[in-house]
Amino acid sequence: MKKLINAVKDVVPQALAGLVATTNGLRLVDGTTIVVRADAAEFAASGKVALISGGGSGHEPAHAGYVGQGMLTAAVAGDVFASPSTDAVLTAIRAVAGPGGVLLIVKNYTGDRLNFGLAAQIARGEGIRTDIVIVDDDSALGSAEKTAGRRGIAGTVLIHKIAGAAAEAGLSLDEVKARAQAAASVTGSMGVALSPCIVPAAGTPNFELGENEIELGLGIHGEAGLARVPHSTSVELSRRLIETIVADRGLKAGDRVALLVNNLGSTPPMEVSIVAGDALAACASLGLKVERVWAGTFLTAIDMAGISLSLMLLDDERLASLDAPTNAPAWMRPGLLQGETLPAPQLPQAPAASGQTDPAVLSALMAGCKALIDAEPELTRMDQIVGDGDIGRSLAGGSEALIAERDVLAQLEGAAFWRHVGAVVRRSTGGTSGPLYAILAIGAANALEGTDGDAGSLLGAAFAGGVQALQELGGAMPGDRTMVDALVPAMNALAEAGSPAERLEAAAKAAREGAEATCNLAARRGRSSYVGDRVIGHPDPGAVAVAIWLEAAAASTR
Repeated sequence: MKKLINAVKDVVPQALAGLVATTNGLRLVDGTTIVVRADAAEFAASGKVALISGGGSGHEPAHAGYVGQGMLTAAVAGDVFASPSTDAVLTAIRAVAGPGGVLLIVKNYTGDRLNFGLAAQIARGEGIRTDIVIVDDDSALGSAEKTAGRRGIAGTVLIHKIAGAAAEAGLSLDEVKARAQAAASVTGSMGVALSPCIVPAAGTPNFELGENEIELGLGIHGEAGLARVPHSTSVELSRRLIETIVADRGLKAGDRVALLVNNLGSTPPMEVSIVAGDALAACASLGLKVERVWAGTFLTAIDMAGISLSLMLLDDERLASLDAPTNAPAWMRPGLLQGETLPAPQLPQAPAASGQTDPAVLSALMAGCKALIDAEPELTRMDQIVGDGDIGRSLAGGSEALIAERDVLAQLEGAAFWRHVGAVVRRSTGGTSGPLYAILAIGAANALEGTDGDAGSLLGAAFAGGVQALQELGGAMPGDRTMVDALVPAMNALAEAGSPAERLEAAAKAAREGAEATCNLAARRGRSSYVGDRVIGHPDPGAVAVAIWLEAAAASTR
């Protein structure tokens, strides 16, 4: 792998710093990966609705490239292909919120929905009017009943423009949301990849294609598509993508549409232009009236060769919104001025000491964290096969943050201990793993609140409370091929009588058996659900991670 980067951990902050330093009108919130309008303070005071989008990095120019007058107020970036943490989203909300409220524009991926959704709930509790629009424009998945749902892909950029024009016009939060949601419901997209992409932390392609193979219907995280077919001409591929979108969204002859032709990363401009011409011809052959068309690089999958096509059904209102002025750098190129940072909003203070934690509990937690850090390469490799390769770095990042908090954790006990674990995890662990493990910790804390008993029964109660909370919010059940397939057997083993050490040993053994059993399960939840039967024969990385930290925790008690 050859990449023009420095350290893998610095890719996202350095990329954003470079963007802000070379783009007029953008600023970084100090110490974060949040890009805001340079006039964010004035905008917040204006009473207009603030718009925030974001997600994993690797999709440049999305999402920071669409920050500006007439589009987004802020964009919050996670690690490459990993959702930003709940606390990062919450910081963005606090940075731009005003009397008009905040609308979050979220692509339909589990990690994004959890992190943005939890941040919205917390913000509402702080008195900030906050609402959410979910974009699920992926026409390749059809109705998507047997997966985690339609994905949000390149059509999201058009939703940014529709919502941005409405917010700039001074419409209310409810009105801006209604226009954005209506536009999302009539927007469809589909992509095709000629090559995989390479996540910097992995260093190798996340799937392989034969010399004459292409992937149809892939997502924007480099995950494999729904069908692998022989390569064909631009005319044939463009027609197939347009016909699929038209059928999926119920478009018909005479409909007015906008067309977005999007480079997925490393497709030469020459080929993008060829596809644009062929896509326009395909639309014309179906009787569609293309009233606006854009061709270029709008939302990528790092260095993937390929394109996606998006169609939005137009009416006079949407057409006017698409034509409304904006100075967002990825929509047009303004002059250049040096950027600068803005102070970050005040963060909540560290929790006050509540006693002293059980040394065995702290030791077990630290052992589990060290084991996940050591297992980063293994988990990354496993996740490349069935997902997008981010779980190793995500869990290692959260583990490093918990180890750094050891002294604080040592002064907390019971519910306070696990609440702080949840707070650290949710702001430091990327992707879906962050909110899932935060839910696990908060559920454990809630179960311990006001509960008495011996150490073994408290351990079982805390673990059960966390697992039950995770299942309730995440929706996964045993057999869905997720971390729950390791957690539930471990929970049942922990409920058996015995010392904490004996219970942990039994739980670790049960978790490992549950993780290994996922090799034979088809995925019904999570990003692996998009890959279909290709996951068979490979264990679920999330379940394996559970077994790893439980085994380390058990070993620490011997």
